[in-house]
Amino acid sequence: MSPRTANLAAVLRALRTGPLSRTQLAARCGVAKSAVPGLLAELAERGLVRPAGVLPGNGRPSRLVELDGEDAFALALSIEADRLSAVVTDLSGRVLAEHAETVDVAAAGLQCGMDELARLAHRVLPGPPVGVAIAVPGLVDSAAAVLRLAPALRWRDAEIAGLMAARLNLPVDAVAVDNDANLGALAESAAGVGSELFYLGGGPAVGGGFVSGGVILRGARGFAGEAGHIAVDPSGARCTCGRTGCLETKANLAALLRAAAAPGDPLHDPALGVEGRVTLLKHRVRRGDQRAATAVHELGVALGIALSTVVDVLDPDVVVLGGYFAELGEWLVEPVRVELAAHAQSGLHARVVPSELGLRAPLRGAAHLAAERLFADPTLAPGTEEASV
Repeated sequence: MSPRTANLAAVLRALRTGPLSRTQLAARCGVAKSAVPGLLAELAERGLVRPAGVLPGNGRPSRLVELDGEDAFALALSIEADRLSAVVTDLSGRVLAEHAETVDVAAAGLQCGMDELARLAHRVLPGPPVGVAIAVPGLVDSAAAVLRLAPALRWRDAEIAGLMAARLNLPVDAVAVDNDANLGALAESAAGVGSELFYLGGGPAVGGGFVSGGVILRGARGFAGEAGHIAVDPSGARCTCGRTGCLETKANLAALLRAAAAPGDPLHDPALGVEGRVTLLKHRVRRGDQRAATAVHELGVALGIALSTVVDVLDPDVVVLGGYFAELGEWLVEPVRVELAAHAQSGLHARVVPSELGLRAPLRGAAHLAAERLFADPTLAPGTEEASV
């Protein structure tokens, strides 16, 4: 990357946090103030920035600049066991289009599943995307953009990026793939929830992601954050990983619903989907259903026991309960806090909050990652007519 491209990227990234003046940009980006007008002119010609009024204050007013990028489309895709989703945003993160469909992805198989996902992408895209990111529930080699293992999908060593790039007629490097919990953590970090943040997402499986200073920490092979396999009950059920008493045996959605209701209960009806079943469970807890309330409380205790290990090892400033855990946050946060205070060395210092993005956090994180391709190299945006800032 040339020094000028690096400076363009620095300016564009700085504006991701909001409007800034030329003086502020020079200070934040470490470039000469005299160079900023030329950089802004090029970004404006590429349709990426625009004027944003003036900075209030005494003396000569400073003109502000903000992100434009209304025609720079970031495509976020999500693959779940029973659902495919797509969202298109502009550079500021504003949602331009979104759609989801119920699909039995495991039954469809890899190729048909990717066909359906591509069809969904074409449905929401208003034009060629600047980048694509796909959230998947499994172990992802993000550097190779390969899904190594997704038990819920029954996919192994799936070259997701290449398959989607071919279907969308894009270069392979335009498509990123990441674990859904990592992307949930990225979304929460981008929303300003915390700079050292651990995200624990609940669904058919349980996954975690850690973001430090806005960067996903992946580990040597990209599999960091798998908190679902922390042991919380030595005498508990056998986990799919082969061990006993993993958090996932108590905290995956099916396990919670089994604890909350007898077989044959509507809570077990897959036709309701994740949101429908969790909503029904919430209604029961509010009405005083003792079995449902006990199941949710015991879930909170199990989460707290597992998170006490996470907090001791990673020392995050905030723990975010995501996925379906967020929907039950009003009953989960307190038992998690109690267990952290009892078991974690730094448990009193870590905030515990439910995700405000809920089940959609991974998709929002994917949109952020998809846009990152252009923030890293603004020259990917074609030049337009001359513009001034």
